[in-house]
Amino acid sequence: MIYLFTIFAPLFLAPISYLFKEKIKIFSLFYFVVLLLLSISLYTKIGDGYLLLGEFLSVEKFGFTLTLQVDKFSAIMLILTSLLLILVAISSWVENSRYFALLLLFSGAIFGVFLTTNLLWFYIFWELTLVPIFLLIGKWGAENRIYASIKFFLYTHFASMFMLIGFFLLFQNSGTFELTSISENSLENRELIWWLIFVGILVKVPSFPFHTWLPDAHVQAPAPISVLLAGVLLKMGAYALIKFIVLLFPETTETNSIILLSLGVATLFFAGLVAISTTHIKKLVAYSSISHMGLVLIAISTLTVEGLSASIYEMVAHALIISPLFLITGFMHHKTGSWEMKSYGGLMQKAPVVSSLFIFMGLASIGLPSTMGFVGELTIFISAIQSWGYGVVFVALSGIISAGYIIWTFRRTVYGEISESVEKSDWSISRMELFPILFFATLTLLFGLYPQPIFNLIEGVFK
Repeated sequence: MIYLFTIFAPLFLAPISYLFKEKIKIFSLFYFVVLLLLSISLYTKIGDGYLLLGEFLSVEKFGFTLTLQVDKFSAIMLILTSLLLILVAISSWVENSRYFALLLLFSGAIFGVFLTTNLLWFYIFWELTLVPIFLLIGKWGAENRIYASIKFFLYTHFASMFMLIGFFLLFQNSGTFELTSISENSLENRELIWWLIFVGILVKVPSFPFHTWLPDAHVQAPAPISVLLAGVLLKMGAYALIKFIVLLFPETTETNSIILLSLGVATLFFAGLVAISTTHIKKLVAYSSISHMGLVLIAISTLTVEGLSASIYEMVAHALIISPLFLITGFMHHKTGSWEMKSYGGLMQKAPVVSSLFIFMGLASIGLPSTMGFVGELTIFISAIQSWGYGVVFVALSGIISAGYIIWTFRRTVYGEISESVEKSDWSISRMELFPILFFATLTLLFGLYPQPIFNLIEGVFK
C-alpha cells in the first residue's frame, strides 16, 4: 500500500501543499528523501524476476488493473529518479511554492511509470509526466518558453498515440494489458505492434530524426528542469525501449536490431556535429545529451546481457554527468544574461571553482579515464564489437567530435581574456547552488574509479 501512496499522494499533496508557501520546500525535500529510502529498500527485497507489490483499482472485464510489480531494473530507475529529485529540489530552492507543487506532481507520475506492469496504467502515467514539465517550462522558462513547452507537449503526446495503439493491439491479441502475461509467440501482427510501440518510444529517447523537440525544451527550461528532462524523461524512454521492445519482443527486435544500431550511430554523430557548430552554450549541452543517448541505443542494439548492462550503466552515467553541466550553464546565464559563448571568456579568473567543475564534468562527458563517462563508453564499445564485429570501431571516432566541441567550449568560455560581461558580473555562488554540482562530480569520480557497485545493482536484471 505504501508504494500506491507514492504514486497518488502527490496528486493530492501538490494542490494542498501549495497553500503552505515556503514550507513546501522543506516538505518536498523531505518527501523526496523518503522516496529514495523506499526505493533502496525496495531494491533489497527483489530477487530474480518481478516482485508483486499489489493489485489495485481493478476493472477485470477490461484488464484495467493497477498492478504494482517491479524488477531490479525498475528499482534502479526509482533510485536514480529519487536522487535527481532531491538534487533538483535543492538547486531550485529560490523558486516559489507553485514550482515545488509541480515537482511533487511529477514525482507521483514518474513513480507510476516505473512501478506498474499494466500497459494501460503505464501509458496513463507516461502521459501524466508531461503535464508538470509542460507547466514548469511554460511558466519558469526563458523568453521562448511558450513555444518550447507546447512543442514538447504536442510532439511527445502525438508520438505516444502510436504506442497506445500498439498496446490496444496487444490487448486484442492476448486479452490482457499485463506485461508479464504477454508472450510474443502468441501474437498476430507482431511486426506492426513492434513498430507502433517502437516509434512511440523512440521520440522520448530521443533518437534522430525524432529529437527536435528536446533542444528547444532544454534551452527554454530552467536549469533544474533540464536535469529532469535529461536525467529522468530520456531515461524513461530508454527504460521503455528495453522493457517493451527488447524484452517483450526478443525475436522481432533481433530481426530489426540493425535499425537500432543505425539509429544509434546516426544520433551519436548527427547530434555531435550540431553541437560542434553551435555557439549557444546550453544548446551545446543539449545536443551533447542527445549524442550520448545514441550510445545507449548502440548498446541496446547488441541484445546481449553485456550490452544491455552497459546501456543501463551509461544511462546512470549520463544522468550524473549531463545534469551538472546544465546547472553550471544555467548559473552562467543567470550571472551574465547571455547564452552565447562570445559573451564569456576568462571565467577561470573570476569563478575558479565553477570553472574547474565545468571542465571536469565536460571532460567526463567525453570519456575522461577515472570517470563514469569512460567506463560507460568503454563497456559499450566492447559489447558493440563483440556483437557487430570490428566494423563498428568507427563509432569511437565520435569521441573526436565530442572532444572538439567540449575543448573548444572551454577555450571560448573558461580561458582567454576576460570578457566585459564576465568582468562586471558577481560570480558568488550559494551553497544550495554549489552542493548539487559537487555531489554530481563526486559520484561521477567515485563510480568511475570504482564502477562495481553500479554493476552489482545491474547484475541479475537480465537473467
